[in-house]
Amino acid sequence: MPLDVDPVRVIGRWVKHAYAGSHPLPRRDPPPDSRWQRGDEVDALYLADEEATAWAEWYRHLAEHGLPPAAQMPRDLWQWKVHAEVADLCDQARLARVGLGRPRPGRRGWPPYQQVGETLAEEGWPGLRAPSAARPGHLVLCLFRAADGTVPGARPDGSPRRVDEPPAPPTGMTT
Repeated sequence: MPLDVDPVRVIGRWVKHAYAGSHPLPRRDPPPDSRWQRGDEVDALYLADEEATAWAEWYRHLAEHGLPPAAQMPRDLWQWKVHAEVADLCDQARLARVGLGRPRPGRRGWPPYQQVGETLAEEGWPGLRAPSAARPGHLVLCLFRAADGTVPGARPDGSPRRVDEPPAPPTGMTT
């Protein structure tokens, strides 16, 4: 039985940070695990609704691994154009329909989210829109990569903006 999710058309610009000088969509071997998927099952591109959300997610990742921000600089900030119809898990009611609560920071809570994400990928969804665990009230977009490594419905828009110093942590973020 398919998951009880609604589609949402996502059109617009989303944000991603990356190591300075790296390709906007690098090949990764093996692909990493993240909240909504295990890399050995499906690879994904994660985007944020705003620059501050991208930085909040980055700071959350660094805190989880005990890494100092300056050691991960410089970074490139990419704008991505997205035009895709994805599964909408953007609020508590929609998350509850698939048996999930609001995402919270920390890897220990990932397995049920990964199961839902992988099921959506198996069902043919190109991705999902969900709340940011690091910046409540904001959204992330998880787009599943195709077998050839591309991300249908998403492409980098122009050149990245280089950021040499860690920005101030966004207000309202949780780690």
